[in-house]
Amino acid sequence: MDEIDRAILRELQTDGRIAYADLGPRVGLSASAARQRLQRLLDSRAVQVVGVTDPMAMGGQAMALLGITAAGDPRPVADALAAHPEVVYSVLTSGGFDLFAEVVSPTAKDLLDFVNDTVRQTEGVAAVQSFPYFAIHTHRFLWDVG
Repeated sequence: MDEIDRAILRELQTDGRIAYADLGPRVGLSASAARQRLQRLLDSRAVQVVGVTDPMAMGGQAMALLGITAAGDPRPVADALAAHPEVVYSVLTSGGFDLFAEVVSPTAKDLLDFVNDTVRQTEGVAAVQSFPYFAIHTHRFLWDVG
């Protein structure tokens, strides 16, 4: 990844819908060259361009961060949980938990049911601690790309 790729990513972080005709000149390329560069980044899976929602702002949704302790290797647990659409984000970690999973459900009852009936019953899960969200205070996707 070179400085032009980083410039493209900075522009996309500001406006993920920017037209190639606008993107190219901002990063020192023609529109077609900017399109080719971005396509290469997309093909390599170094970047994704997606619409990001705030589930709590959409109304009628319940969210929580789950701290999960695995009985052994946490990777199979993470894989099993990732198969469920309620899990929108998961990370392997160390310390008090082996992995964290962010979950979104239509209602608080659905969230409770998912934690008790799905997560706790997943093979390899030793313990789950739930941290329900009351509100999302900061929600950024601006990574330092150099």
